[in-house]
Amino acid sequence: MDWITQTWPWYVSGAAIAVSMLLLLLVGKNFGMSSNLRTLCTICGAGNSSEFFRFDWKEQRWNLIVVLGAVIGGFIAANYMTPDRAVDINPDTVAELKTLGFESAGAEYLPDELYGSGAWTDPKAIVLLALGGLLVGFGARYAGGCTSGHAISGLSNLQWPSLLAVIGFFAGGLVMIYLFYPIIFG
Repeated sequence: MDWITQTWPWYVSGAAIAVSMLLLLLVGKNFGMSSNLRTLCTICGAGNSSEFFRFDWKEQRWNLIVVLGAVIGGFIAANYMTPDRAVDINPDTVAELKTLGFESAGAEYLPDELYGSGAWTDPKAIVLLALGGLLVGFGARYAGGCTSGHAISGLSNLQWPSLLAVIGFFAGGLVMIYLFYPIIFG
């Protein structure tokens, strides 16, 4: 049973994603997580105040199962299949993150400085999380989908807009890490 707690090789994970995408393509569905936010807002009645949320959400029920599976799968993996909470990252990266104030770098998957209970009392962390959430939400809407939808589903369908979106996502991440992070946490 040791294989359960070990990281699976890329070719196993990649093949599982490819088979999932093939099945979705065969039944005429697209994969993406951000569209579920629209579906959830529609279920909660957002269609009463915005045209964007006026659609038949029942056609998207299958995708809500994907979200539920991701949440349950993440919980099982984190609590029952992860023998060590430490993240195996380059020691130089750990040292650099520690100079930026991330003392838990390399010890936890999520930095305590941003996601620990103390983050909810730190105004800087609250502003960063709120601003980051707004920018991700705006970016996903502006790009017509999220990173998983474009990078997995869109590229599988050879869609040119998805390639441009994925390039934009990566460029934005690089700009954030190399330009803004040192300014914010320096």
